Amino acid sequence: MGVPVTVSITRTVAPENSAEMLAWMRAGTELAIRFEGFLGSGWVRPAPDSAEWHMLYRFADAESLGAWEASPQRRWWLGAAQGLVGESRVERRTGIEGWFDPPVTRDVEDLRPAPPAPPRWKQACVIFLVFYPLSVLANWAAGHTILSWPLLLRVLCVVLVMTPVMTYVALPWITRRMEWWLQGRPAPWRRA
Repeated sequence: MGVPVTVSITRTVAPENSAEMLAWMRAGTELAIRFEGFLGSGWVRPAPDSAEWHMLYRFADAESLGAWEASPQRRWWLGAAQGLVGESRVERRTGIEGWFDPPVTRDVEDLRPAPPAPPRWKQACVIFLVFYPLSVLANWAAGHTILSWPLLLRVLCVVLVMTPVMTYVALPWITRRMEWWLQGRPAPWRRA
C-alpha cells in the first residue's frame, strides 16, 4: 500500500464567476469520487470576493492519483473550465507531514479557516513517543541476533524493519491517540 498524496492547487477566477466556479468544482468532486483511492477534496477562498481558490484533493497512493489525473473524465472536466479558470500553482505533499493533516472536507460556503497544522515541536514530540521505544527495542534485538554483522548492514536491517512499522503501525496509532494534544484540545479524560 502506498503513501497518501495530497495535491494543492491555487486557481484563479474572476469573482463575478464564483457560482460557475463552485459548480465546476463540485462536478470535479463528483467525478473523482468514482475513482478507487479517492480520499476527499475541499476548497477555500481567502475572502468572499477573492479571485484565488485554494483547492485540495487527496488519493490513497500515487497509483490511484495517477489513474484520476490520466482519466478522460478529468480531461473533460478541466476542458469545461477553459477560459473561466486559471491555474497558478500546484503542490503535492506526501510523507510524514501527511499524518498531521486533518481529515476534513471544506466547502467554499464554509468560510471558517481550516485548522492549522500542529506546531513542528508537537509533531516531533509525538514522533519521539514511538520512535525512541521502537529504536531501543530494534537495537536491543539487533544486538542479540545480528551483532556480528558489520555496522552498516546492521543499521540497514534495523532501518528496513523500522520504516514500515513506523509508517503503517506506530505513527497512525500514536497520531490517533494524541490528536487532541496535537490540535490543542483538552485531554479526553478532562472533557465533560
